[in-house]
Amino acid sequence: MSTIAIVAQSLLILMFAFSASIKFLRTKTMIQHWKEYHYPFWFMYATAALETLGMLGIVAGFWNADLLKYASALLALLMLGAIHAHLFRARHNPLMAINALLMLVLSIFMIIM
Repeated sequence: MSTIAIVAQSLLILMFAFSASIKFLRTKTMIQHWKEYHYPFWFMYATAALETLGMLGIVAGFWNADLLKYASALLALLMLGAIHAHLFRARHNPLMAINALLMLVLSIFMIIM
């Protein structure tokens, strides 16, 4: 595995560990965003669980390339949903979707590498 792939994989692990954590912890910012998305709060926990599952798959991907691709595909789908939530449901400034876009690009990179 190339150094670039290891860095991308590590970034995905860190970002999704953080993202899932702030959802599970119901931080003030996350609660506010979820209200702006007009999604039910149970969906925030479901999203956090899927992010955790994807992140654990990325960790396992250091040893299993197939699992890495499936986990990356899951995270890519979640990031498409995040971009949609920011831009269309909450009508946030497009800059709010930059992180989700970056994670989408990294996830796609892990699928095709």
